[in-house]
Amino acid sequence: MPEEADFIKEDFYEHYRFEVDPGQEPLRIDKFLINRIPNTSRTKIQNAADSDCILVNGRSVKNNYKVKPSDIIRIVLPEPPEVIELFPENIPINIIYEDNNIIIVNKEAGMVVHPAYANYSGTLVNALLYHFNQLAENSDQSHRPGLVHRIDKDTSGLLVIAKDEFSMTFLSKQFYDHTISRKYIALVWGNIENDFGTINYNLARDPKDRRRVVALKSLDEGKTAVTHYTVKERFGYVTLLECELETGRTHQIRAHLRAIGHPLFNDEMYGGKEILFGPSFSKYKQFIDNCFNLIPGQALHAKSLGFVHPLTRKSVFFDSELPEGFLSLLEKWRKYSVSG
Repeated sequence: MPEEADFIKEDFYEHYRFEVDPGQEPLRIDKFLINRIPNTSRTKIQNAADSDCILVNGRSVKNNYKVKPSDIIRIVLPEPPEVIELFPENIPINIIYEDNNIIIVNKEAGMVVHPAYANYSGTLVNALLYHFNQLAENSDQSHRPGLVHRIDKDTSGLLVIAKDEFSMTFLSKQFYDHTISRKYIALVWGNIENDFGTINYNLARDPKDRRRVVALKSLDEGKTAVTHYTVKERFGYVTLLECELETGRTHQIRAHLRAIGHPLFNDEMYGGKEILFGPSFSKYKQFIDNCFNLIPGQALHAKSLGFVHPLTRKSVFFDSELPEGFLSLLEKWRKYSVSG
């Protein structure tokens, strides 16, 4: 069978698969791969091997491994940069931790993470480029923000950004293996019946609106997606949840909660910016409108992150407070649920 390279696009990673030809002569795997993966470099292959991102027949190998006939080779790499010219911008960002390898940012709701064709400026990446340029003026190191995951524009909370290629590869592997700990706080419509639960619906792009994803009843279609939730507080017509991601698909929490009939509060794209539970009184409608105005979009905050540090190889954990608007929203619901 001829060699075959299958490119599988995960949310933020490249995944290549090669089946080695039966007539292949012994050859170092780094040389084998560099001739088969477009737009790569020996350094990138080395970093992938050092981060256990190169698998042969299911086991990680180093650069000096010699490929053999019929080997199945898989490689996971960080997503290539998009073809958009990036400009540094002096935009304030909330950095809660930084060292030579990583930076942890508590992103505010309303900020786009990465420039795209609708948002060339004002993004987190523009702000980080300015920050890194300032660092370079005071040291001999230069950095470029390496995104290994993203959160939506109107979702607030924690992001880890790699400052070098090895850290990006090392962290990307953890996201790919689903070993990253990520917990979100979410306010959803309705009084969820159980205190604990797991949502296990595959996700796919909505053919009617490519900006959205939809949950599928069949596990044979789409991408696997698993969300665990715990009820933190009940307010009658809405419920506060802690959601833990087992996978990290685009819009996963938003689509999953909609699929079980409890969309995120104020999530216009997934049906949460309308009154779904509660009375039809005009006074209640005014209360809901006032609540909607407290936050720019869906009531979702990426509260904590846990992962293995690329340099120390030790587990690290970061936590964050809810934004003021989100806290005000919860306080309004507390008062309403008591008075109502």
